Amino acid sequence: MPPPPEIAPAPRRIAIVSDAWHPQINGVVRTLAMVAAELRAAGHQVLVIGPDRFRTMPCPFYPEIRLALWPRRRLAGLLAAFAPDSLHIATEGPLGLAASALARRAGWAFTTAYHTHFPDYLAARLRLPRALTYRWLRRFHGRSVSVMVATSGLAAELAARGFDNTVLWSRGVDLALFHPGNAAPLPHPRPIFLSVGRLAVEKNLPAFLGLDLPGSKLVIGDGPARAALQRAYPAAHFLGALQGEALAQAYASSDVFVFPSETDTFGLVLLEALASGLPVAAFPAAAPRAVLGQAVQGGTAPPVGVLDRDLAAAAHAALSLDRSACRRFAEAFSWAAAARQFLANLVPLQPPLAHASAPILAATQPPLSVPTPRIKESVPC
Repeated sequence: MPPPPEIAPAPRRIAIVSDAWHPQINGVVRTLAMVAAELRAAGHQVLVIGPDRFRTMPCPFYPEIRLALWPRRRLAGLLAAFAPDSLHIATEGPLGLAASALARRAGWAFTTAYHTHFPDYLAARLRLPRALTYRWLRRFHGRSVSVMVATSGLAAELAARGFDNTVLWSRGVDLALFHPGNAAPLPHPRPIFLSVGRLAVEKNLPAFLGLDLPGSKLVIGDGPARAALQRAYPAAHFLGALQGEALAQAYASSDVFVFPSETDTFGLVLLEALASGLPVAAFPAAAPRAVLGQAVQGGTAPPVGVLDRDLAAAAHAALSLDRSACRRFAEAFSWAAAARQFLANLVPLQPPLAHASAPILAATQPPLSVPTPRIKESVPC
């Protein structure tokens, strides 16, 4: 794949609508925050519209996540006031649906992104047939000019399911924050096997926590499955959600990063671990294969991870990998390159928003009978 073009010097106004935004902690939020920061540093104006600007309700089966209620009218006003040159709809939740409806009514062109395997998640939680969810997702993303995906493998997978408008948008890692030099002694027997991510059924944590491994198992993250996992695996150490230097230190101070998920579309935590000099053990699922490529045990590049259907064997084998090779591998990924690729994928509005804001506002729902304050504790899907 050729390198992404340089970020255009001419400033642009970019609106990103996302049901996933601060204070939620996940890969979607981190990706959007880092790319927005890179674009702003290059002189572009970026407005991220998340649920924190709306009244919200708890997401069913996931109360930590908040869903925007009746967002269309306020969303229309925010877009009209910002007058973007490009619109990107990052998620398929209430805000994403409202943004798509507004854009189609006004005749705007826009892009979307496929961040999450919702069909797998809904099948695991609600036993909803995957075919039904994919049919709905094809309809949602088919209305965009293009849907951005993190890997060529994911693009091929979606193409086989009828998605014919995918474009690549890779990811990066904060190489200054996540670094082997952050290592510090931990109060746990070694070797230390670490897992980082949302504690939810789709992350497949029992596949890691149930392994017969020496030393200690550390789990960083929070989510609806935490209480049940702590009861089922009392020997594991659950550290909660960590960020910044505390998270970076945990990565650099561990011995192997274990990634049990088989549903992730990329896995930013893989890059964070590798940047910290931490080798990876994972199933040979789509995300680890895409991120690690040939840099796995038995591949053509210096190994930085082990992929095996026997996750315990992968974890044991990863203990012997060269940590400096892990760091060198991660150095090929940058958020600046991801931002350039994102910018190149954007499309101009058709027609410009200045001419389309009136019909947009006319198409919105009636105003709520109660005020719509900013709710700081709102958490997006």
